Amino acid sequence: MTVRIADLTTVRSRHPEAVAEAAARRPRRPLLGPSGRLLVVAADHTARGALSAGGCRLAMADRADLLERLCVALSRPGVDGVLATADILDDLLLLGALDGKVVMGSMNRGGLSGAAFELDDRFTGPSAEDLARRGFDAGKLLLRIDPGDPGSLRTLESAARAVDAMAAHRLPVFVEPFLCRRDGGGPGGVGALGGVGGLGGPAGLGGLRGPLRNDLTAEAVITSLTIASGLGATSAYTWLKVPVTDDPTAMARVLRATTLPVVLLGGDAGRRPADAERAYERWDAVLRLPGVRGMVAGRALLYPPDGDVAKAVDRVAGMLR
Repeated sequence: MTVRIADLTTVRSRHPEAVAEAAARRPRRPLLGPSGRLLVVAADHTARGALSAGGCRLAMADRADLLERLCVALSRPGVDGVLATADILDDLLLLGALDGKVVMGSMNRGGLSGAAFELDDRFTGPSAEDLARRGFDAGKLLLRIDPGDPGSLRTLESAARAVDAMAAHRLPVFVEPFLCRRDGGGPGGVGALGGVGGLGGPAGLGGLRGPLRNDLTAEAVITSLTIASGLGATSAYTWLKVPVTDDPTAMARVLRATTLPVVLLGGDAGRRPADAERAYERWDAVLRLPGVRGMVAGRALLYPPDGDVAKAVDRVAGMLR
């Protein structure tokens, strides 16, 4: 499909009601199909100011190109749906690309990439009420926790309220938790959660000490899953969106930390085909583990090193069959 920005802009300027009309007539489907597996393409990075993929800093800045890649991915067998912010979902609705697909709204994008307030990740996307009103099927929230940054506490509290609101509407919410720290900062990560090591510095300085790094050790991922599992008044509608650890062989131990359904997250496949191949091998092994119900992947599928979106999507879809 060729996407013309001018055509979308014309509809948006002359007939803005067309977006709601497209949402209202969209054929829906259950979250899980007969296979019980789920493959969702993620495209919510841009609203956080994160535009890089495959070594190109502005890869996702070309909206027509991004939409064309999404349409290719959504057209492939085995792809169940898309995770995106409202602007991208609106474009896809106007393009007719969401019929019969799972539509997942990205709820908190206020923690802009590289900002001092990155961990005070406000809910600037659709609320549970918005998702229900528009007939969408699920929501996703990001939960990054740095014991040395007070913004994490505000995000933790608002995430719990979002879990409650989604459960009240009987809508699944996919929580993506990480323990993280600032490069050059004081002690943080798992050790700080067990004591006071990461909490002794001046409040607010965590946002000023360097770029944010996610801790992908098995212990950190286990701890993040247990925190996310306990959010809100009920976990009945909560899913976990989980990274593969630095040591993929530890994932069986990681997944024993929760009874909630799990999907893997993809990340960036790197610049070279060999990098992508290593990522596929890691995912294939973990997707076979009990508790894993599927995958939510974005840049690895939309911006693969060889540029072939259909091939990348088909490779991951094949792992889930």
